[in-house]
Amino acid sequence: MRSVIHAASRIVVKVGSSLVTNDGKGLDLSALARWAAEIAELKRRGKQVVLVSSGAIAEGCQRLGWSVRPKGVHELQAAAAVGQMGLCQAYETAFREFGLKTAQILLTHEDLADRTRYLNARSTLTTLLNLNVVPIINENDTVVTDEIRFGDNDTLGALVTNLIEADALIILTDQQGLYTADPRKHPDAVFVHEAQAGDAALEDMAGGAGSSVGTGGMITKILAAKRSARSGAATVIACGREHDVLSRLADGEGIGTQLLAPTNRMAARKQWLADHLKLTGRIVLDHGAAQAVRERGTSLLPVGVTAIDGDFLRGEAVACVDQHGEEVARGLVNYSSDEARLIMKKTTREIEATLGYMVEPELIHRDNMVTL
Repeated sequence: MRSVIHAASRIVVKVGSSLVTNDGKGLDLSALARWAAEIAELKRRGKQVVLVSSGAIAEGCQRLGWSVRPKGVHELQAAAAVGQMGLCQAYETAFREFGLKTAQILLTHEDLADRTRYLNARSTLTTLLNLNVVPIINENDTVVTDEIRFGDNDTLGALVTNLIEADALIILTDQQGLYTADPRKHPDAVFVHEAQAGDAALEDMAGGAGSSVGTGGMITKILAAKRSARSGAATVIACGREHDVLSRLADGEGIGTQLLAPTNRMAARKQWLADHLKLTGRIVLDHGAAQAVRERGTSLLPVGVTAIDGDFLRGEAVACVDQHGEEVARGLVNYSSDEARLIMKKTTREIEATLGYMVEPELIHRDNMVTL
């Protein structure tokens, strides 16, 4: 197996809390220095690199003398505020040794769910990369709430991968990669060297959270690979404690688990829609409409809608589900929820008669919709 990192020109590297903080003992400065050296080598080879780093909350807990990660939102926010200072300073010092400038970027889901802020974040990151700066990204834990948080930095890494249209995502963890079962419980588990991202069997293989320090686990990494594949990016899950892991991957060495993406790429607008984690409503489709949207990628007309759930405004992102509740697509709706309830089950020519006006003939146009 030859690593896809060898040919990748733009890469997102995500490192987890257990690696950054040496399993919660405090910032592992030697590890940060090692990654800085390896990223400097990748940049010397002409690759652009964005670093997504966990560790602020874990470092904050250590500085505050908390032996157990708290569950309260405000305590987590306080820990993040304290820990982010040390995390930022440590990375700045580590990269300065190699003559590299860094930039701190803290994101929430709302930054990527809003089209304007999404494009602003994309432009900023692209500019930083062109200026030879290493962006270091973390979730903005000091302000997030349960409703807007990404929940884990594997997801954040995937969203950033799609945001900047990176060629690959490298997830560094304290595990060697993916096994067919938990090797700690099943000695006969087989290591997965390469697979197709999005394969449903991979999710069955993955277990729960991997440590008490982070919030993820192998399942979040598998789902992150699936999300990254939507923009054509491959994902490599490898052990961050491997010697020269990034440089060896760049050499083409097959380390860890490599999850390949389909060859086709989504249009940028549809990619953004697919990455919406916070949807404002749900539209239930009848069998014919669900089949037309799923199989032929048609626009959604009001006549094919049987129910409207939630409250949303025109232009907001909503989920389209079939009669069994399975998500078929998501898109930007042309009518508010109140309007949609009035025109559902009606033909296009009945829209104006019902509302007194017609904004668009479709409830969701296919150019503003992505099938799942």
